Amino acid sequence: MAAPRPRRVIVAFSGASGPDYPLRILELLAGMGVESHFVMSRSAKVSLAHESDLKVRDFEERATRVYDNADIAAPIASGSFLTEGMIIAPCSAKTLGEIAAGIGGTLIARAADVVLKERRRLVLMLRETPLNLIHCRNMVTVTEAGAIVMPPVPAFYPRPQTVQEIIDHTAGRALDLLGLHSDAVHRWKDG
Repeated sequence: MAAPRPRRVIVAFSGASGPDYPLRILELLAGMGVESHFVMSRSAKVSLAHESDLKVRDFEERATRVYDNADIAAPIASGSFLTEGMIIAPCSAKTLGEIAAGIGGTLIARAADVVLKERRRLVLMLRETPLNLIHCRNMVTVTEAGAIVMPPVPAFYPRPQTVQEIIDHTAGRALDLLGLHSDAVHRWKDG
């Protein structure tokens, strides 16, 4: 009898504000025993240097496997590499546009295209505001193709006391969309 397939999630960090989201997602996946396959864009590295004391190695140390965004022959660029899906956190408007147009010139865009074609879950934590009409049309296009656009909008019903609690809840909700449930999410309570 074959060994059970490991649960795997592709986590990508594109060049938008919010490095705490992918970091927390990687931590939550590790805590669940789920493999994380991580890729970071060049623009993400630039934004990371400007808005955080975190380093690229902080992400790489938390991932099961790390890929170069230029390596379009990486396993995550193939539909035969089985995953639960992909989360792009944060997702820049540029990355959204590449996915909407079907441009697979980077590993992030190619892996997202593969996830869509294989009918797996693609969660795009779009970090852009305000939105112009092009952004809105690109969101419609990817949604029609099967992606889930999930801007990291904070929830206040759990009455967060810290920014970290907001990040934890949002990261956990993104994982919910892949069917991976974390204690980081404060669930709505009935009555």
